Formats: sequence, C-alpha cells, structure tokens
Amino acid sequence: TSFVNTSFRGKVKFAGTPMNLKGQEVKVGEVFRNFTVTTNDLKDFTLNDTKGVRIFLTVPSLDTGVCDLEVRSFNEKVQTLDNVTCYTISLDLPFAQARWCGNAGVDKVITLSDYKTRNFGEVTGTFVEELALLARCSFVVDSEGKVVFVEYLEEITTEPSYDKIIEAAKNAK
Repeated sequence: TSFVNTSFRGKVKFAGTPMNLKGQEVKVGEVFRNFTVTTNDLKDFTLNDTKGVRIFLTVPSLDTGVCDLEVRSFNEKVQTLDNVTCYTISLDLPFAQARWCGNAGVDKVITLSDYKTRNFGEVTGTFVEELALLARCSFVVDSEGKVVFVEYLEEITTEPSYDKIIEAAKNAK
C-alpha cells in the first residue's frame, strides 16, 4: 500500500508557523535519489551503502521530545522486521547522535547526519529554510530502490504515522 501526504507543496508548519521546504519532493513510484550523509564515525554514507527494504526518517533533532519518542519507537518496531533497516537523518552533529543513541539504548535504528552538505535535505525536499533543520518526514524504499511510501507531515511537531510506515515496510519486497 502506498501513501503520500498530498499537502507537500513545499510548505510545512512548525508550531503553527508556516515554513518553506527546499529541495526535490519525493513521490511514490519513483527511484529514491542517491545522497551523501555522515556516519557517527565521520565517514561518508550513501544510498549505495544500504540494501533491502529501507525506512528513512528525517527529524529536526534527536534532542527534542517528539524526535526522541519517534526514534525510540522505531527502534522497538523494526526489531521484528526481517530485511528492513531504519535510518534516521537529522542535522545533529554525529557526536551528538552517537551520545544520544548510547543514552537512549537505540541500537536498531542507524542515525546519520546531514550537517556537512545538507544533501539529504536537498534530494528529499525536507530542508526547512527558516530553521536550517530537516522536517519530520518518512520514506519507505523497497529492495530495488523504488519509493513505496512517503509522508511529509504538515506540522513538524506531530508524530509520524507509525503503523502505516511499518505496514509499508512489511509489504515492500
């Protein structure tokens, strides 16, 4: 089942205030675009470093309540899924991501940073210009690289559609 929040149009809200998204919108059915981000040990990481069914989550910062809850929730939910890897991308520095994961006991979700080039934000249309942060969005990509689920949340401070994202990952091949 594919899903897309049709309210994208390059706009989101942060605590009710309209914000502009920069970059290319991701659409269900297209091939997920390549990207370069940074791992917690400061190495480049690209789409080619991933395989199988992938969940990509973008969040403003791991150090906020909703982001913390989201990543902890996905850490629990993906444990039972075979051939599914979950990545969370933010503009947090890799050092902060590694510290947060250690403190939170997160070991199933892989955190990646877009701080250096903001390339992930550009190729997914998730970079919030006014805040210089990533919006809260979710993408499920099948093992052949096709996008099967997209969610751009209209309000950045709300939680994602956990069940729909997990269901899309379970149904992806």
